[in-house]
Amino acid sequence: MLIFYVVFFFLILRFAVTLFNFISNPKLTNSPRHYNDLISILIPARNEENNIEALLLSIQDQDYSNFEVIVLDDDSSDSTYAICSHFSDADTRFSVVKGEPLVDGWLGKNFACHQLAQKANGKYFVFLDADVVLKNGLLNNALHRMKIGKLALLSLFANQAMFSLGEKLVVPLMHFLLLNSFPLRLVKLSKTTSLSAASGQFMMFDAAFYNSHLWHAQVKDKIVEDVEIVKLVKAYRYNAESLLGNGFIFCRMYRSYAEAIDGFSKNLLAGFNNNIAALVCYLLLVMLGPVFIAVYLDIHLLFFALTLIILSRIMISLASGQNALINIVLHPLQMLSFIIIAGLSIKKNLSAQIRWKGRIINT
Repeated sequence: MLIFYVVFFFLILRFAVTLFNFISNPKLTNSPRHYNDLISILIPARNEENNIEALLLSIQDQDYSNFEVIVLDDDSSDSTYAICSHFSDADTRFSVVKGEPLVDGWLGKNFACHQLAQKANGKYFVFLDADVVLKNGLLNNALHRMKIGKLALLSLFANQAMFSLGEKLVVPLMHFLLLNSFPLRLVKLSKTTSLSAASGQFMMFDAAFYNSHLWHAQVKDKIVEDVEIVKLVKAYRYNAESLLGNGFIFCRMYRSYAEAIDGFSKNLLAGFNNNIAALVCYLLLVMLGPVFIAVYLDIHLLFFALTLIILSRIMISLASGQNALINIVLHPLQMLSFIIIAGLSIKKNLSAQIRWKGRIINT
């Protein structure tokens, strides 16, 4: 009977977290006023010829004009640099620089971000992944949030654009794991460093605090550098906040099932603090819990459990701007994908090396 109580407690707890996130509605909102502070938009780019132009065009279309954009070409072997150089020739607010050779002890993205910050002139720094696209109002709304919250850091979870079936089997897991397991409002409301979450797709910093602490240098060898930076910001007793992008920023992270599986497996175990036991326990409770209920308990309790799961998927889908019906129908296959990702993540961790964008990352 003990396993019965554990399974049901975990299921109800996750539903309560999802309900809290849905009711508290942790989303970026519209600003009632317009600002004009100089914002440095900093983009590390490695082999991003398929994405970078769409991002640059979306920045150019913002209703916020006082910005500089610096793209750092991180030893790309494609036409990333040429595309950015051509773009900067037509708009002096944009520039592109060649990154320095990777230094021992650093991960590539962290080193690229550190270099970008050294070249920035703005009062605020915005680090963007090269595969995002901004919608009008993002910069001004994010700056408003920084000011009213007196934040040292604001991170946004982008709406995920998914077109292939393979993407829909994997990418929704990101918001599912986040909103089903973590009360997002507590990033700002609690000073506890363990209550931290962030997305490196959008990280906005107060430049004064950034330059004082060089956040990326402090996490130079961390795979999940975004969460580690939030922990640092909170440890210094500064304010940080993480919110859902609310349609102001979109990202197409991957373009196939294999690519998505490979990408998610790079970070999953690091998200569990590289604790294999914690990840396995989570898997057992999430995956085998409903199976245990179906096999050993009566139909009424099974119906209750399925109702909580379905309601959770509906709330998470609505909060993250995804199709609730598709996520409900694909839920079993998404959970199977999660098992595959977890297995690969553990395997990569035990091998002590992960290959990403042509580089070896030591775990």
